[in-house]
Amino acid sequence: MEQEQAPRWWAVVAVMIGIFLLVTAEQLPIGLLSQVASSMGVTPGMAGLMVTVPGVVAAFSAPLLPVAVGRLDRRIMLTLMMIVMVIGSALSAVASNFGLLLAARVLVGISIGGFWAIAGSIAPRLVPSDQVAKAMTIIFGGVAAASVLGVPLGTLLGDLSNWRVAFGALGGLSLLTAIALWCWLPPLPPREPVRLRVLAQQFSNRGVRVAVLTTGFVVVGHFAAYTFISPILQDISGVAQRHVGSLLLLYGAAGIMGNIAAGIFAGRHPYRAVLAIPSLLLLVVAIFPLLGVQPTSGVLLLMVWGAVFGSVSVSIQTWILRTAPNTEAATALMAFTFNMSIGLGAMFGGRIVDGTSLPIAMWAASGLFLLGALLVLRTPASVVGEKRR
Repeated sequence: MEQEQAPRWWAVVAVMIGIFLLVTAEQLPIGLLSQVASSMGVTPGMAGLMVTVPGVVAAFSAPLLPVAVGRLDRRIMLTLMMIVMVIGSALSAVASNFGLLLAARVLVGISIGGFWAIAGSIAPRLVPSDQVAKAMTIIFGGVAAASVLGVPLGTLLGDLSNWRVAFGALGGLSLLTAIALWCWLPPLPPREPVRLRVLAQQFSNRGVRVAVLTTGFVVVGHFAAYTFISPILQDISGVAQRHVGSLLLLYGAAGIMGNIAAGIFAGRHPYRAVLAIPSLLLLVVAIFPLLGVQPTSGVLLLMVWGAVFGSVSVSIQTWILRTAPNTEAATALMAFTFNMSIGLGAMFGGRIVDGTSLPIAMWAASGLFLLGALLVLRTPASVVGEKRR
């Protein structure tokens, strides 16, 4: 059996680096927005489509690509997705107009969705069963590391040279990662080809249904508030604008710590790990407008917020591995939910902020966290093989 093979930690690291680069690619335009807008002669709002387009494309490619490729070896698929990323990044770097740049970002979205749909489900095929939680922690550590290192370094490179250099460097690193994936991953034939009916069948499983809905509530709620974290820190906590960037680095570092802690805890207690996420986010975000009114308290709450949200991916994926009848299909649905929820959350929060105020947006986000917590509470812990205490 695959679980009895020696652990393939280099393969795990290669998958983690792939996730790191993909998340960096998705978020990098945020740091380079003004540069690109000026260079391409478009408004900042129009330039924001560089983030929206790959997010929406990734949401749909995540469930559909595993269906389209059928029985294709997952080692080949992951390598191909990184090659698509290379092409998308290279075309972004040389795009002569904004239309071509957006077309290149479509390729980036395809790569993000296809890679994420497979990457989250292969940890049990690379390491023994007692080391799956550790492997999952490493793989999803790439998400938090992208926020802490990838996006800031890419933005710094763009500031020191040019935004095209930043995208080109991303393409070069993606090419090296594609080579590493091909060399270090073992053959990974699909255990069960993903079909559209198999995707639909996942919702008949209560554990998968709860995971998908909880993820939707948490991610929409998070981005409804976090999208506006800069004005939140400035207007509510009184933090100077020049300090916001460094505080977001600390937020990302807290996310890495949360990911590590969740990887250890969720492996033994997936039910309590998932329940803790919306519960703690509800507490932190709801009290932020009331208690985070000083720089010190605002920063402390931001760090807790980062640590809790950093635990989402590994905790939910551990739940999926415990409950899903087809982990690859369920992971694809999770990738769709996550990426679509990012866009919905930002739009939802933006409408509230424009129509009311930042505190109202944070309390609306807290309402979504409450729905997520209640959903998990109504689910028996036995669904994931855990007993309530």
